[in-house]
Amino acid sequence: MRACNAGTVDRAVRIIVGLVALLLALRQGASTTAYVLYAVAAVGLATGIVGWCPLWALLGVNTCGRARS
Repeated sequence: MRACNAGTVDRAVRIIVGLVALLLALRQGASTTAYVLYAVAAVGLATGIVGWCPLWALLGVNTCGRARS
C-alpha cells in the first residue's frame, strides 16, 4: 500500500471540491465544461478518498502528519 501524502484537512477539501464539481457538471448537460468538471470531480474524490496524490508524490509534497505504510 502507498504511504499517505494527503492530510485530513487536505482530504476533506478535495472531497468537498470533488462533490461540488460533480454537482456543477450534472447541471451543465453534455458540454465541454461538464466533461472538465467530471474530470476534476473524479480526481478530487479519488485522491480525497484514497489519501494519496500521485502529483504530490512526484513533487515531494506531504500534508500528512507522518507517513503511513
